[in-house]
Amino acid sequence: MTKEVATAPIRPLFAPTGWKTAALEHISFQVPDYRKEAAFYIALMGWKLRSDDGRQAVLDIGNWGSAIFKAAPPEQTSALVDGFGFAMEPWDARTVDAELRKRNLGPVPDHNGRGFESFHVKDPDGFDLQIGNRNGLVKARQTPASARLEAELPFEPTNWQTVWLDHFSFGATNYKASVSFYSNLLGWKDTFDEGSQNEVLMGDVGDAIIRGGNPNDPNFGKPPANGKARPRNVRIDHISFGIQPWDSDAVKEALEKRSLRAQIDTGNTGDIHQAAYKSFHTRTPNQYNLQMSCVTRDTRLIGSSSMKPAQ
Repeated sequence: MTKEVATAPIRPLFAPTGWKTAALEHISFQVPDYRKEAAFYIALMGWKLRSDDGRQAVLDIGNWGSAIFKAAPPEQTSALVDGFGFAMEPWDARTVDAELRKRNLGPVPDHNGRGFESFHVKDPDGFDLQIGNRNGLVKARQTPASARLEAELPFEPTNWQTVWLDHFSFGATNYKASVSFYSNLLGWKDTFDEGSQNEVLMGDVGDAIIRGGNPNDPNFGKPPANGKARPRNVRIDHISFGIQPWDSDAVKEALEKRSLRAQIDTGNTGDIHQAAYKSFHTRTPNQYNLQMSCVTRDTRLIGSSSMKPAQ
């Protein structure tokens, strides 16, 4: 494909709702050993335990987000992200329900009877998305998390603070359709289309890099010449969180001191001491690809800007 063909827009999946993504409700993980995973994030990333009911642990990510670590089915051997939720504005449950139905999204209500109202819908690849008001975990985070985890921390805490959702790395079958879905439903804004991915801004919540097949490709959806179907790669294969304080050498040393991998990632823009975008990848106890970076809200696009093709 030429650049013009590859980056050409597609017809929107549906009309914009006019809604705004106001806050991150949660990121939901399935993990074989949820307490071990929770202890890891508490020690490494500075997250706080809000609750543990024996089946799942809920952790505060600073005062701006929550993570739910749920016990995975016995046959599952590694961690995966099985959904996420956002608080939306404006909120009126009846209106939201009607607008979702108007777009044939089949909303499933999930209210807790204590003021929290929400609906689950599926994105174009069947990924679970929960949208709700601010009366769930967003409201809960207004009070300090003080629960005690029934597991020992795996190492000495780093005392880092997780300050920003740098990005979801979101694999989709058709990245343009997924961008259209989230942009028109949740008000996310795209930055630039590379022909294979598009980074979108989730309001003041964070960013997502949505990657995948290009429907403008004449061969999109066709099996390869050997006749075998291409495997679908629909998943959030890693998440990058911005941490503070940031010093590249100190972060690397802290990871290695705790016998953790410290794989450098500057977006192929050079030495970590010179690049604008600085980050490391490591692995959690349940084998999830965790990335930590220097990015904050004020510098949210330094990765995109440094990797953006010359125009």
